[in-house]
Amino acid sequence: MARRTAQVPGRTAGPTTRRTVVRSGVVGVAIAGALALAACSSGGGSGGSTAGSGGGTTSTGAGAMAAGSAVEVDAHQGALGTYLTDSKGNTLYLFVKDPSGKSTCDGSCASAWPPLTAQGAPKAGSGVDAAKLTTITRDDGSKQVAYDGHALYYFVQDRSAGDTTGQGVDGFGALWWVVAPSGSAVTSIAGSGGSSPSPSNDSGYNY
Repeated sequence: MARRTAQVPGRTAGPTTRRTVVRSGVVGVAIAGALALAACSSGGGSGGSTAGSGGGTTSTGAGAMAAGSAVEVDAHQGALGTYLTDSKGNTLYLFVKDPSGKSTCDGSCASAWPPLTAQGAPKAGSGVDAAKLTTITRDDGSKQVAYDGHALYYFVQDRSAGDTTGQGVDGFGALWWVVAPSGSAVTSIAGSGGSSPSPSNDSGYNY
């Protein structure tokens, strides 16, 4: 099978006040491998895997997808504070580049950051403001769940519930953050022992 190389826009430097995290280039290689695996699975017919209703990690381990009408958004307490997840505890992120009520992440971006989609109205779990929970229409016609105007996404490197490996990543032209129940981006970065690494504009992601 011929390998596909995604053409990705260059990153833009953000304000000096925002916190970013230095990521190893090894993780960038892992993302490229996950995207190649997703491409192979999509062309393999019945060999591909799908996610269950309400969200969950695919059998390939390459991120999490939500489908069906019973999509629920919950609030989870972790090292980063309280942030949004799906009903299975998979972390949800916002993309700083997105304008309110719009997703600008598609193609290879959506392969690395799968959108949380729903066929029906999303449900608000405990600690989530139902009034802030809506859907937006993506360019492909699918309905993506949004919170306080922010389109919500998973991250391909989050392997299990509670993982937040996408926090502070600078990829596809802007930063990615978990979302507080207030609708604001959570911009803290929890390191080992609860410490945070020094701010940097170099995420180490080569895409």
